[in-house]
Amino acid sequence: MSRAHHNGGEPSQRMLRVAELIRHSMAELLTRGAMNDPVLEGHVVTVPRVKMSPDLKLASVYVMPLGGKDASEVIAALDRHKKYLRTEIAHRINLKFAPEIRFKIDESFDNVAKIDALLNSDKVKQDLQPRQDAGKK
Repeated sequence: MSRAHHNGGEPSQRMLRVAELIRHSMAELLTRGAMNDPVLEGHVVTVPRVKMSPDLKLASVYVMPLGGKDASEVIAALDRHKKYLRTEIAHRINLKFAPEIRFKIDESFDNVAKIDALLNSDKVKQDLQPRQDAGKK
């Protein structure tokens, strides 16, 4: 692997492919309700992205409960079932080693909401309006 990957550069195609396989497996396990946990049964959890380490031994799984409610409780519930989830993912994807899984809250939804709020603000709307003197020269 190149030095760029180890120094935080762009992920390799293999890293992206494995991350997507893990994302699909996690989404399927959460949709199927494979874990008997009242917190997870009471929430719809999405898995928007997974980031892999360059050596493919660590998977950071970004999750978000629908509506963003009880995010810390959902992370704690997923952490309780980490060993089971790692085993299930290992059976579903073909890797030499099953990666360690870390769950994190996906904050990209918050970023999108902030950008939407900025774009809908009065200052930005004012800048987007056509000027009255634009046709006069």
